[in-house]
Amino acid sequence: MRPIARAGLILLAFAAAARAQEEHHGHPAPEKLGVVSFATTCAPKVKARFDRAVALLHSFAYSPADDAFHEVESADPRCAMAHWGRAMTYFHQLWEPVVSPAGLEEGRAELEAIPPSAESSEREGEYIAALSLFYRVADSVPMATRIQNYAEAMGALAARHSEDSEAQVFYALALLATAPPDDKSHRNQKMAAGILEPLYRQQPQHPGIVHYLIHAYDNAELAPRGLAVARVYASLAPSAPHALHMPSHIFTRLGMWNESIRSNLAARAAAHAQGDAGEELHAMDYLVYAYLQSGRTAEAGKVIAQLRDMPALRVQDFKIGYAATAMPVRYAVERQEWADAARSIAGDGAPPHIAAIAAWARALGHARGGDPRAARAEIETLRVLENQLQHSGNSYWAKQVHIQLLEGSAWLAKAEGKGDEALEVLRSAADEEDAIEKLPVTPGPIVPAREQLGELLLEQGRPKQALAEFETSLIATPGRRGALEGAMRAAQLSGDSDKERIFRQRLEQTGN
Repeated sequence: MRPIARAGLILLAFAAAARAQEEHHGHPAPEKLGVVSFATTCAPKVKARFDRAVALLHSFAYSPADDAFHEVESADPRCAMAHWGRAMTYFHQLWEPVVSPAGLEEGRAELEAIPPSAESSEREGEYIAALSLFYRVADSVPMATRIQNYAEAMGALAARHSEDSEAQVFYALALLATAPPDDKSHRNQKMAAGILEPLYRQQPQHPGIVHYLIHAYDNAELAPRGLAVARVYASLAPSAPHALHMPSHIFTRLGMWNESIRSNLAARAAAHAQGDAGEELHAMDYLVYAYLQSGRTAEAGKVIAQLRDMPALRVQDFKIGYAATAMPVRYAVERQEWADAARSIAGDGAPPHIAAIAAWARALGHARGGDPRAARAEIETLRVLENQLQHSGNSYWAKQVHIQLLEGSAWLAKAEGKGDEALEVLRSAADEEDAIEKLPVTPGPIVPAREQLGELLLEQGRPKQALAEFETSLIATPGRRGALEGAMRAAQLSGDSDKERIFRQRLEQTGN
């Protein structure tokens, strides 16, 4: 089992509730992971354990799923699909990285460990063969190609075995994993939803169906369609911390801050109780984001203080490093505390795309705080980090860092009195950012580039143009406090009392 660092402070409310439950019942609540039935040729005695392992896998509880598949493997050494299951727990299709170097070796070893005498049907052999396309040629084929090959094989499997709902569900996940981030038509997401929606009507308790529907709808275009399943997932599989957190992806897209806060308080507490530092920090990041948007700044500050008390965080782990770096940056930049932003740091050994978050915050902090020379140095740091990502083949994050570089450059130009250049560069950043989707690990940019463009236009005394940019930004990111405040101020300065009243009302609603 892969080690997960225990870290953080458990929420007092959760602890009190847990104690009350123990005192009243005398035993923990029964495990709830949803309902999965995966047909295999493994021994009947391991079916319940195999189904539980798959349920854990569908809720991205990867380490517990690995343990569960290992139990199946031990109880039935001839069960080939137990090895498949263990290999799947290292293949994190929607996370960063998709597979760690150690996970690549572990997953490949599991597939190679399937004994020749293992029991498997033709269909099960197709599952194993599809996964082998990802693992067994890793030394010679790029990862993106291997993921695409796996997805195509799963599509063929799902077509040949239309009666196998698990094949359809795993194919839908593969479609989400291979969705191009610059495809604003969301073709793959819509294909996945088209597979999953009919299955949801047949199997409303299936954790993977509900989970992957939320991911399919986690974009500005489709988010309203995801609200129903978002409200279901947490009660369906509350024993999985990720299931408690996932509804907040839709709540964040729709600006439903109080719902997001409740979701992530529960997810954080459950993740802490299970020693899952990555999932706890992921929930904390979304929690800080929601607190800031709802105007609960003091509560966001408490989460930041708790973060600083968490020891030995492995920032090399992207999920941990991203959240641990982004949270204090959000807190400083959203409040426009530029001196604090200028002191932002990423931990030692942070990968380039995490180090860039801190460098970006320092660039903005210095540029907007009156130190252009220091800002220029941080922009050069961003340029170096972008090049590193390009050379490593990580084009998605290279593009994100390029957007950060443009934002920093725009605010530097403004600080140097180059107003027209600042507008041109920041508009370019906004256009580039609008053209790509965020990844599931993030609630979104710290501050959207188009929202920053509205701020810049306001500072330049162009309130009507600023209002248009804020309104455009709010279409993609409803309920963001900075954009609502900016839009209200821009409407007031433009003499548009009707819009000023509308945005004031919407701003007041963010805390309700």
